[in-house]
Amino acid sequence: MNVFLWIVQAVLAAMFAMAGVMKSTQPKDKLAGQLPWTADFSQGTVRLIGIVEFAAALGLILPAATDIAPVLTPLAATGLIVVMVLAAITHARRKEPSAIAFNAVLLILAALVAWGRFGPYSF
Repeated sequence: MNVFLWIVQAVLAAMFAMAGVMKSTQPKDKLAGQLPWTADFSQGTVRLIGIVEFAAALGLILPAATDIAPVLTPLAATGLIVVMVLAAITHARRKEPSAIAFNAVLLILAALVAWGRFGPYSF
C-alpha cells in the first residue's frame, strides 16, 4: 500500500504542478480558452489558485522524500481536498458536470493520500 500511495502522490503532484504553473504564469485571457471558469475570477485570484496548487504538489512529495516535516504531506493532500471542493462548487454554479466529475476523481485521490499518510501508512 505504501508504494501505491507514493504512485498516487506522484500522479497528483505532477497534475497539480503542471496546472499550477500554467495558472500562475499565463495571462487570464490565454487561459480562458482552456479553462472557461477563469472568466469568473480576477487575474490575481487565478494566479493564487495556481500558486496554491503548485505548493500542494511540492508538499505531496518533498516533505516525505526528504524526511523533513513529513506531516506536511497529508496536510498538502488535505489542502487539495479543500481546493477540489471549492472547484466543484464553482463548476456546479457554471453547470459544468464533466469538470465536477474530474474534480471528484482528484478529490478522492487526495483523500486517499490524506487517509493513508495520516493513518496506517504514515511516515
